[in-house]
Amino acid sequence: MIDSFRDAFRLPDLKRRILFTMAVLFIYRLGSHIPTPGIDTAAMAKLFEQGGVLGFLDLFAGGALSRFSVFALGVAPYINSSIVMQLLVVVFPALEKMQKEGDEGRKKIVQYTRLGTILFAVVQALGLTFWLRNLGIFSGGLLGGLVVVVTITAGSVAVMWLGEEITDHGIGNGISLLIFAGIVARVPEAFIRTFTMLRMGEMNAVTLLLAVALMIVVVAGAILLQEGQRRLPVQYAKRVVGNRVYGGQSTFIPLRVNQSGVIPIIFASSILMFPTMLLRFFKGDWATRLINLLGPDSILYMLLYVALIVFFAYFYTAVVFNPVDVANNMKKNGGFILGIRPGRPTSDYIERVMTRITLGGSLFLAVIALIPTLMTRIMGITSFYFGGTAVLIVVGVALDTVHQIEAQLLMRHYDGILKRRDKAGSLLRL
Repeated sequence: MIDSFRDAFRLPDLKRRILFTMAVLFIYRLGSHIPTPGIDTAAMAKLFEQGGVLGFLDLFAGGALSRFSVFALGVAPYINSSIVMQLLVVVFPALEKMQKEGDEGRKKIVQYTRLGTILFAVVQALGLTFWLRNLGIFSGGLLGGLVVVVTITAGSVAVMWLGEEITDHGIGNGISLLIFAGIVARVPEAFIRTFTMLRMGEMNAVTLLLAVALMIVVVAGAILLQEGQRRLPVQYAKRVVGNRVYGGQSTFIPLRVNQSGVIPIIFASSILMFPTMLLRFFKGDWATRLINLLGPDSILYMLLYVALIVFFAYFYTAVVFNPVDVANNMKKNGGFILGIRPGRPTSDYIERVMTRITLGGSLFLAVIALIPTLMTRIMGITSFYFGGTAVLIVVGVALDTVHQIEAQLLMRHYDGILKRRDKAGSLLRL
């Protein structure tokens, strides 16, 4: 990984992309510290010291929610809008047809997603404003409330734009990198709190060692999950074209155990956070009980979390991987899986294999996400939240970004080889 980054900075274009990504992440972190007018930030910080569902919500906002900055909602509205739009594309044939129309159709889908982001941002901003008013943290009138809603809605749109800019002109997936930056920014604070607890006697050395060992196991499991593959052996038939023989070699189709990456984690967490934000509209013990019932420590939350992770793992895998296209491409090039007839039997076989490994991968993903939460609660570490969800996102996004850098390096290296060959061919012709 270090070699890849070193080589990347030797290429001007790739270096420019990496520096652009770092600059956008800096702007995002800067915006996370700009307070929204009319909010008592000291009271907000004291409120979020409770942890629980508030700490979990603040985790994805990178600390911006506890400060109630202009980026308080983070990427949550955009993710919610993306989920709804992807589900609508599957349900409505007109949207599915639009998506398959090429760049124009995809641009329309992106526009609808952006409009949905604004809608979700307004709803969540209203919920947070009502919630803060009920708690007495915000005491402004109608005009002040409108200013707060407009400010954090505009902040959500700005975050969406920053993410899209990283995807288009930087390196890696923009929205995932913004979540990654928010989580990593809180790591020093988590370490400081942990050692403060150790010094104050709230945690003993054995508990700390067990927590560190658990975190190492989770990181190793996350890497194993992200890199795991099921390789299907493929044989290509020999073809004689003139005096040359093509094909005849053996290769494989790499089916990733976790084809969807960290998307199921992000989507599942965002969906479970949305009802909690809506409940902030209401006062009363019943609303508080429902919020606690949907907290990250509750059994109901964990069951829903596992179910949503499995669902989105299958859903996103179906979106990005089409066994029929793979089978047809193999058939056109004279390839076949040993013991399986080309065409429909091949696509059915690939689909069966993909279904099995996706189930195992999604369950393993859910277990890794939940084990640290359960163990840290058993060991009594409640002052901060940095569990399996955060680790999986950090590891997954980091690996995906490194792979994209390596792919860019390989492409440019290949282009360089072609240019040298063309130059050598020209000299020979001369």
